[in-house]
Amino acid sequence: MKKMIYLFTIALSALAVTACSEDTYKGDPEKNWAETTEFFNSTEEAGYSTYYKPSLGRVGDPMPFYDEKANDFKILYLQDFDNNKLFCYHPIWTVATKDGANYQSLGETLSVGTSDYQQDAALGTGCCYYNKLDGLYYIYYTGHNPNCENTEVVMRATSSDFKTWTRDNAWSLKGADFDLSSQDFRDPQIFEDNGTYHMIIATRKGDPKFAEFTSTDMKNWTFNSSFNAIWDRMCECPDVFKMGDWWYFVYSEAYQTTWSRKVKYMMAKSFEGLKACFSDPGANWPKDGHEGVLDSRALYAGKTASNGTDRYLWGWCPYRTGVNVWDKNINVGEKEPNWSGALVCHKIIQHSDGTLTLGKVDAIDAKYNKPQTVSVMAEKGVNGSNGNYTLSGDSAYALFNRLGTHNKISFTVKTSNNLDKFGISLVRSTDEKKYYTMVINPEDENNRKVNFLEEGTDGKGFIEGIDGYLFARPADNVYNITIYNDNSVVTMYINDVCSYTQRIYGIPKNCWSINNYGGNITISNLTVSQY
Repeated sequence: MKKMIYLFTIALSALAVTACSEDTYKGDPEKNWAETTEFFNSTEEAGYSTYYKPSLGRVGDPMPFYDEKANDFKILYLQDFDNNKLFCYHPIWTVATKDGANYQSLGETLSVGTSDYQQDAALGTGCCYYNKLDGLYYIYYTGHNPNCENTEVVMRATSSDFKTWTRDNAWSLKGADFDLSSQDFRDPQIFEDNGTYHMIIATRKGDPKFAEFTSTDMKNWTFNSSFNAIWDRMCECPDVFKMGDWWYFVYSEAYQTTWSRKVKYMMAKSFEGLKACFSDPGANWPKDGHEGVLDSRALYAGKTASNGTDRYLWGWCPYRTGVNVWDKNINVGEKEPNWSGALVCHKIIQHSDGTLTLGKVDAIDAKYNKPQTVSVMAEKGVNGSNGNYTLSGDSAYALFNRLGTHNKISFTVKTSNNLDKFGISLVRSTDEKKYYTMVINPEDENNRKVNFLEEGTDGKGFIEGIDGYLFARPADNVYNITIYNDNSVVTMYINDVCSYTQRIYGIPKNCWSINNYGGNITISNLTVSQY
């Protein structure tokens, strides 16, 4: 996938004098930290362990596969640094995981080129596949270099042990050889069906297309056809798999507008049916009520892998920059977040009608296993105690005690009617004038959507482009909500029908709240745990 480069001038402004600094209270042993509610200027860990981020650099475009020899998932990814060279950038690195919650870094797998004029000076997205016929691992990847005749070419490397890799410099696929684009020809993905390997490549032939190649040995590839992408939208990081009786095509709409740039899917009863879906996307969206959208715009380049029992999707949550600490959360003056970030894993949930949603990963849930005390620090319109509360009236809220660096928040909300509105605020304090809220918003009586708001007296309100997708109001008005965070990366799940990923800076060591916006809501079984 082509890296989108954004240049920012970052001017970090001083926080308000009422804000706590990292040294606040250290010299005052009589001050009880747990009883305070002022804003705390917390810092992030260098690396993340649940939503993996290396200590140096960030994760771009994951390429997951299940390694049958090692009995684990390996997620190759494009390693992004702050000081990437102009032409030689994005080496492929790898992490291994058994469960999607704990990762071991295997370091660099495939290095960048050594010359500004080498076809694979910069590496782009691809896939890894183990071929049992010859006992070799294959990486098919994008060689990207605008200095070359073909800006993008599909290339490969092989290894017998996943340690030492050999580039096959005598082999490549060039889009121009098949009347396809020489500039947009990237992101090869392989799947197998009845002994035939299929390779899908994101490309163009005027309008965006997908190209299909086939092989019986994973060495020699024959061009089969090209088929439409989504209208005029470049679709990246294709992934095709079969799950039960259905075939699925997962893709990411490229950076274009504030409403696109999302991970989506198509579904059909056959692979040929999948290709036909793209001929008329508007008529063939999955019947899930949200056109196949799987998450917010804070998850990109999602691709999947299965161990034969469960299938998971990995994508990256972007990091953000802005003109001050607060504005990093909403990209003031910019419509797009930066490229690359932290590796986020979701479990694929297949519903009885074949439609898909993303759900919580069992091992992540089990990892947050240290229960925490939950205390109401400030409130308006609240009755109840010990994790069970009723919030009544507009602007009712319960402000809870400070969170740690890695938190799991779990609770159930029951609304009093079909139009009640509620939200969860993070980085909320009693002295700051801005805080950030994920609002479960009634789009109408029967549909909900997660909106992102900057609330408070100085807040901007609704933040465009980072809202979620429509999902059906639960018939009983009961919402089972689980939220995880690892430093500033947040995932929220609702009733196995809604997944919402977000980047919110400043969560550690700050308070949070549950809010009501008219009517009343009942909260039960509220717990917080950490690791």
